[in-house]
Amino acid sequence: METLRLVLLMLHILGFAALFGGLVVQAGQPEKTVNAAMRDGIGTAFLAGLLLVGVLEAGDAGVDHAKVGVKFAVGLVILILVMANARKERIPQGLWAGLLLLTVANIAVAVFWSPVHRL
Repeated sequence: METLRLVLLMLHILGFAALFGGLVVQAGQPEKTVNAAMRDGIGTAFLAGLLLVGVLEAGDAGVDHAKVGVKFAVGLVILILVMANARKERIPQGLWAGLLLLTVANIAVAVFWSPVHRL
């Protein structure tokens, strides 16, 4: 079960890395679009995240449902916005910036909303 958890966690991280990379690569371009890295990245991250929660629920470890709920909500908004604009030739600068902000926020929740570890 631990190996499955680690594989799903790796896929979840790689999905967000692809989404983030697909956004950042367009930073200097005047026209923004939803590219394949963004589409596939959020799909992978979202599905792997759902499966990861299922594996955690099936195990002995406790699950922080508030954190999962926040990450699920933000990820779902990103997924909907990306998929709704996937076939458009270009997207507004504000939507691109919003997607970047939501992606960074979701990563920040994952990193900073964790149990306190004492040395």
